[in-house]
Amino acid sequence: MLSCLRAAGVLLVLFTLLLGLAYPLAMTGLASAAFPRQAGGSLLTDNGTVIGSALIGQAFASDGYFHPRPSASGHDAMASGGSNLGPLSKRLMERVSGHLAAQPSPLAVPADAVTASASGLDPDISPANALAQVARVAAARNLPADRVAALVADHTAGRLFGLIGEPRVNVLALNLALDKMPAN
Repeated sequence: MLSCLRAAGVLLVLFTLLLGLAYPLAMTGLASAAFPRQAGGSLLTDNGTVIGSALIGQAFASDGYFHPRPSASGHDAMASGGSNLGPLSKRLMERVSGHLAAQPSPLAVPADAVTASASGLDPDISPANALAQVARVAAARNLPADRVAALVADHTAGRLFGLIGEPRVNVLALNLALDKMPAN
C-alpha cells in the first residue's frame, strides 16, 4: 500500500511540474517568439503612450467617434461575457429594440450595431456598421462625409487568406486615425 502511495505521489509531483509549469512556460515562450505583438497584447500606442489593445473593444460615446458593438459587460474586460439571453428572450428583444430606437434610420441597421458579441469585448465592427456612422461622425467633427468614408475604407480589413472570416473595421484604430485626420 505504501509503495502505491509513494508512486502516486511521485507521479503527481512529476505531472504537476510537467503540465502545470514546464508546458505553459514552453508555450508562452513559443508564442512570444512566433507572435511577439499578439503575445504582448496587440497594444496600440499614441506618442509612446499605450491607449488600448487591438484585441479588446472600448466604449466610445461621443458623436465624434465611431461606436463599437453594444456590450453586455459594458466593455469591461474584467466582466467579459455575453448576456446568455436566448433568441426568444423578452429581455433580449427589449435590449435590441432600445438599440434600434437609438439609430437614426432603423430600417437599414446592420445587425452588429444592435447586438452584442459573445464576449462583449469585440474590437471590430462590420464595414456596414462603420459606414452607417459616417454621417454622424462627419457632422460632429465638421468634416466632409466622403473623407470620413474613405478613412473607413482604409481601415477595413478583409477576410483572412481571402476566405476566412468577414471584413471588419477595428474601432480603436479607426478612431485613432480619425483623431489624426487634419480638419478642413
